Amino acid sequence: MAHVAGPPQFNGLQDSSRTILDHYQSQVRTRRIYTVASIVVFLIVLAASLDFANNANSGKFFERLPYFFDFIKSFVPNSPLEIFRAMFDLPSPYADGSIKFDYTSDRVWITDSFYIPNFFYQLAITLNIAIVSTILGSTGAFLLCFFASSNLVGSRAVRWGVRRIMEILRAFPEIVIAGLLAAILSIGPIAAIIAVSVHTIGALGKLFFEVVENADMKPDEGLRASGANWLERVRFAILPQVLPNFVSYTLLRTEINVRASTIIGAVGGGGIGEVFSLSIGRDHAAKTYAIIILLLITVICVDQFSAWLRRRLIGKQSFEFGRGAA
Repeated sequence: MAHVAGPPQFNGLQDSSRTILDHYQSQVRTRRIYTVASIVVFLIVLAASLDFANNANSGKFFERLPYFFDFIKSFVPNSPLEIFRAMFDLPSPYADGSIKFDYTSDRVWITDSFYIPNFFYQLAITLNIAIVSTILGSTGAFLLCFFASSNLVGSRAVRWGVRRIMEILRAFPEIVIAGLLAAILSIGPIAAIIAVSVHTIGALGKLFFEVVENADMKPDEGLRASGANWLERVRFAILPQVLPNFVSYTLLRTEINVRASTIIGAVGGGGIGEVFSLSIGRDHAAKTYAIIILLLITVICVDQFSAWLRRRLIGKQSFEFGRGAA
């Protein structure tokens, strides 16, 4: 039986579909080749990195891997209650005259009969560093972000200069900035506050001006048509739109700065990080675990408080699934 060809338009459609299918299959093959090549390159780089680590560790890297957790196993307090005693500066039954079990001498006396446990006092210093740094950093970022936004500033030179300043401020980690300042201001909370504030300006500034650039410009056009100046347009057209996101990012940065302040404290910035570095370096297990527990509780509390405050300021409906689509 002879094959009967279909109508010309159907034959053209079949040829077009076959071309699309061939093109799709070609793209799939190309993507698979790239995927395999990327995995191979990654494995080569990983193997080279491990070999470098092994050579840098005098050839003991792989040999010592089975003993990786030996430090944690041996770093155990005499009793679980020792952690509680170290946390609240209570006398230890294991006191032998050494500073390892001497918890009471570090008490911070407020009155003759009332004291604050040393770790709580140091933790308060760390929180103060984080909060003050966040206030200073967010203020600086707020003042700079509008001048970096392309929808508010027409001058490319101004935008370029402000953005480069923010990039420089966040280019170096807080601990590096604190190390540089320590040589000038000596170690202490002041250097830590400046270091965290500087980095916060750069980090929040970028987030802030991106929020400003995504703002609806129709209110700005209306104010401009009515003769409002630049400050009035920013105040009444842009700020009400971006302020909730500014608050949310600032609260998130507060959580980050708590961790950064702890790390800086370990290199002489004061606060809980400094006593943590000393306790782990001196093999004081109870004190070290007490500090870890306090830090964990603090981070959880800060995170929960930030979430609660965001809901109060922005509104619960912004956090409920499906409410926005309704």
